[in-house]
Amino acid sequence: MKLHFTKMHGLGNDFMVVDGVSQTVPLNAERIRQLGDRHFGIGFDQLLLVEPPHSPDNDFRYRIFNNDGGEVEQCGNGARCFAKFVSDLGLTAKSRIRVETAKGVIAPEYLGDGQARVDMGRPRFAPDEIPFQAEREAVCHDLQVEDATLSVSVVSMGNPHAVQVVADVALAPVTRLGAAIENHPRFPERVNAGFMQVVARDEIRLRVFERGAGETLACGTGACAAVVAGIRRGLLDRRVRVHTRGGELMVEWPADDAAVTMTGPTVTVFQGEIEI
Repeated sequence: MKLHFTKMHGLGNDFMVVDGVSQTVPLNAERIRQLGDRHFGIGFDQLLLVEPPHSPDNDFRYRIFNNDGGEVEQCGNGARCFAKFVSDLGLTAKSRIRVETAKGVIAPEYLGDGQARVDMGRPRFAPDEIPFQAEREAVCHDLQVEDATLSVSVVSMGNPHAVQVVADVALAPVTRLGAAIENHPRFPERVNAGFMQVVARDEIRLRVFERGAGETLACGTGACAAVVAGIRRGLLDRRVRVHTRGGELMVEWPADDAAVTMTGPTVTVFQGEIEI
């Protein structure tokens, strides 16, 4: 059968987006790995699957698969692309939609001109909600990695993140330390490893080693987690410009009991079909 898809990206974080509302999508982990291969398949950081919602109160269901075939809970750049995708394909007439994810409902809004805003929900810090092995919640935790003790802020934005502050992201050993942090035994479901350089109280630079995908050019939930971590550490204001290797995002966390919002660009690269 032929599978119709759209290739998209948010700041270079690239996706194969598939409409599971209008077509049958027979996917499994092996097939996703084949599709994700950049030499023999389509190539992507994540595959995004649009499905009908479980609840009539919501508009869609959103499923995310890394290119290693594993399903994950959330993807911020993907959520922005999701909003543009369903608008472009005429699957909804709404600009702001309610979307079910594995960790709750999010509300992406397509603003037009390739820009989208996503209400990412409230961050969570309790170790059992991340999950992370620790006796109590804390702004920072010590994490033994190789021969070093790292100070990390652990937060869930619907998926787990461990954020550390570095002097210069360009020099940070993202590949080596990122892989070690991702698979650290204190994170039973693995973790996304963020490396944040504070430029000013309203500006950071960020690199993220994503769970199941390696370092990507941008990570939306990673940007949200980094800003939240910086605010809790007293390093950042409530509205922060985040520079990633793929471009810029604007992240806001107006209050400790409020949701985090993220605004940034989305791009449709091409549409196609592939025999599976």
